[in-house]
Amino acid sequence: MCTYQTETIALRASGKTREGWTAMTSATVYFDHPVHFPSGHALMIDVRNADRGPSARVALEMDAESAKALARAILATLETVPDDLQRDSIPAGDARLSVASMMGGGLS
Repeated sequence: MCTYQTETIALRASGKTREGWTAMTSATVYFDHPVHFPSGHALMIDVRNADRGPSARVALEMDAESAKALARAILATLETVPDDLQRDSIPAGDARLSVASMMGGGLS
C-alpha cells in the first residue's frame, strides 16, 4: 500500500550531478515504490534544481531504518556544531554558491 505522504522543502545546497557540482533548490521526501533499490517500498529523497531540468537532480532510495539512521546522524552532527558556525552561510539571495568555496577551494 502506498502512503502518498510527500514532503517538499526549499533549500540551499549543492549536489554533484553528471555535469558536476550545481546549486540545488528543493528536496522532496516520500515513501513509495523505488526505481532501483531492491525492495517493494523505500524512502526516497530527491534533491533538485527545477530551473536546470532533470540533469540537476540527485536521488536516494533507502530502507526505513537507513532513513531513520541518516536523520539521526544529521541531527546529532548539527547538535555538536556551535550556533555561530551554523549561521555562517552564504546570503539567501546568492545561488552561485560553489562547493569548492564552501570547503576552502580543494574539492572537485
